[in-house]
Amino acid sequence: MGLSDITQRIAKAESAADRAPGSVTLIAVSKVQPLDRVEAVLKQGHRVFGENRVQEAQGKWPDFMERYEGVDLHLVGPLQSNKAKQAVELFSTIHSVDRPKLARKLADLAQEGGACPGLFIQVNTGEEPQKAGVLPDEADAFVAECRGMDLPLLGLMCIPPLEEEPSLHFALLAKIAERNGLEGLSMGMSGDFETAIALGATHVRVGSAIFGERSQG
Repeated sequence: MGLSDITQRIAKAESAADRAPGSVTLIAVSKVQPLDRVEAVLKQGHRVFGENRVQEAQGKWPDFMERYEGVDLHLVGPLQSNKAKQAVELFSTIHSVDRPKLARKLADLAQEGGACPGLFIQVNTGEEPQKAGVLPDEADAFVAECRGMDLPLLGLMCIPPLEEEPSLHFALLAKIAERNGLEGLSMGMSGDFETAIALGATHVRVGSAIFGERSQG
């Protein structure tokens, strides 16, 4: 496993699904990875990374961004409203917009600063009580609410339940996105990204298959 293996598998999955080469963005999820592993992937030329926590990203990425041009940082974990300002300053894209309070905060920050990261709405496709995300039945209304705030919506994101067939959740997310005119689908991780690509993923979030198993932190 490693970066070149994953990029080759993505290219094969694009081809198998009759997708244009390069139509899927690989987000290398570097949360709780040692700095030397992250730097090794940067040295291989990869520039799109994902982090789960604002605080961890703040401690890790400003230095890398100074030394490596063109880093594109995505927040793929939950965002607390009180960390929204720091998130807007650091990330190009936020994948976890999941409630009106957060959407309003981001809209206010966009008005103050004149810019806003690209946003994905997180949908809790498995309707799991412990998991973030809007429920599928409420997704259309929340998309409309975010559009009413002039937020730059790119698409939808989901994390399927571990014990369920992911393709059902990917298909549901694609259906919700299609009826709302959203092109971005942030779905698929190390174990199921090829299935996600077959079902229309535009962004896949791969960590351990690139960097090796995470150290706990």
